[in-house]
This record gives sequence, structure tokens and C-alpha cells, in this order.
Amino acid sequence: MLNRYMKWSISILFFFLGGCAFVNMSLVPPPSPLQEYIIEGEGRPKILLLDVSGFISENERGGALSLVKEPSLVAHVKEALQKAEKDKNIWGVIVKINSPGGTVTASDIIYHELMNFKKKTRVPVHACIMGTGTSGGYYIAAAADEISSHPSAITGSIGVIAMKFNIEGLLTKIGVEDETVKSGDKKDLFSPFRANTPEEKKILQSIIDSLQSRFIDAVFENRKDLLSRKEIEVLSDGRIYTADQALDSKLIDHIGYLDDAIERMKKSLGIEHAQIITYYRSGEYPVTIYSAYPANSPSLMGLLNNHSDSSTPFSGVEFLYLWKP
Repeated sequence: MLNRYMKWSISILFFFLGGCAFVNMSLVPPPSPLQEYIIEGEGRPKILLLDVSGFISENERGGALSLVKEPSLVAHVKEALQKAEKDKNIWGVIVKINSPGGTVTASDIIYHELMNFKKKTRVPVHACIMGTGTSGGYYIAAAADEISSHPSAITGSIGVIAMKFNIEGLLTKIGVEDETVKSGDKKDLFSPFRANTPEEKKILQSIIDSLQSRFIDAVFENRKDLLSRKEIEVLSDGRIYTADQALDSKLIDHIGYLDDAIERMKKSLGIEHAQIITYYRSGEYPVTIYSAYPANSPSLMGLLNNHSDSSTPFSGVEFLYLWKP
């Protein structure tokens, strides 16, 4: 009798467990697709405002502790350009930039996507640097046919940086030793637990120089009518520029506000009226031309929050197109 009850109990248990095994419920809804929002204006032609804000990364946005994850800035730009490519009423794109830069690869991908978009659609792309458009932010701006800057904006910082903390001395003081087993003497290159050897510094410098050359190539590709490669090299020592200095150096084409950039694009297109649109996701509120989506803070805390999964003292070397004083 007892065995029969046990068999029934086990059967019922497996029934419920088996049912639970097929339940796949997420408490966090997936990101919604981009939707079009008309900010202002009228007419059939559309001018798309595309935001590049905050730290430029391939990582999902939302921070390490956030339950809700948004697509990375790279994914957002790609999705927006694909949507714009299908809309024959898109006559122009203005990239709003407010970023100190980011990873080399993410900056390069967005630059590549903008160049491809222009090639495939023949739609003009302008860039407007809002507050900060340095390093990777300027790298992306270099893909534009025309670059404007707010009067108070900071740009430039053309260069590459790789950083680490050397905590070897600290560990020695508290009695902690690093015991790394490696297959080759350079396997732990750029380790935070020891100083770099002269040979390792030379290896890293060669990589930095190669990535710097790629940056200069990108700027030269779109500004060769204004600047020689040698002139760009002189400007590419990592320093930052005010809007006036950038204009004098021919790194930008105009100084003005975003509405000025919109009017210049209309004039270049030969139109008086256009719908000024942006793309947004559910829960975002693109009320004016100055609404920034995706909304990433370019501050240090914003940088750490949006990039906390890889920008740590122990994460290894990472090469950045970033202005980080």
C-alpha cells in the first residue's frame, strides 16, 4: 500500500516538474523596435536626427546592476541606419554627437556604417558636435560630409590610449603575491600585477601607432580637400580644441547650433520645408531636437556604468579612442 502511494506521489511530482521544465518566462520584456517620431516641420522630405551620446561601446547599455538592457550604441546606430535606408523620404541625416569617445572597434564600426549608408543611399550625412565630440566622437564625425560644432563644444583629442593600474607595489605592501602560470613570457602582457618590460612597451606602442594611423586615415579620407595628411598628423597629438580653434584648423566646417545645422542641410538639399524626425523606443520621449537618445552620460560615472563589465583594473588591455584626462 505504501509503495503504491509512493509511486503516485513520485508520478505527480514528475508531472509538475516536467511541466515547469517547459515554462520559459522572462520578467524583463525585450527591447521594442525603433519607431519614427516627427519632432517638427512638415512636407514629404525627412531629415533624420541620429544620436551618438556617451561612451561609444559594443556593450549593451543599462549598467552592470540594471535588469533592463538596451541595445548597444553600435547596434542602435546600425538599426537606425537600416530603417532610414528603407525610407525613400529620408533626404538627409544629421548625427548629433555628444561623446568623449570610446573603444576603437565601436568607433570604427559606426564610422564604417555611416560611410556604407552614404555609399548605398547617396543621402548626405552631416555631423553636429553638441557639447563634446572628442577622440572616437570626432572619428565618427569624420564620416560626415560636413561637420558643425556648437560654439561652446570641445572636439579633437585625435589619438589612441591604453591604460592600466600597476598595483604590484600595493600588493607587496599587504603581502599578496601574483602567481601566474603562462605559456610564453608575454602571455600576461599589460598585466596590472607587474610593470611592463621595455620590450612589452615597444609592442604596445606599435599597436597604438597602427591604430593612430587608422584614425588619421579616416580623417584624411573625408577632409583631404581641406587638409594634407601631414597637417592632420600635426593636429593629432591628442590635444583638444575649442570650436573656434577647430574651425581655424579646418577640423570642422561651421560653428553654430543644431537648428543652424538643420537649416544648412535644408539649403544644401534645395528645400524649404522638411519633417525633422528621430527614432525612439517605447518609454523614450523625443520631444525636441535636443532630446538625446540613446541617453548615455558622458561623465566618468556614466562611463563606468555603461562600460563596467570591461573597464576594470583587472580586465586586461583595451585600446580606446577616448579623451580621458
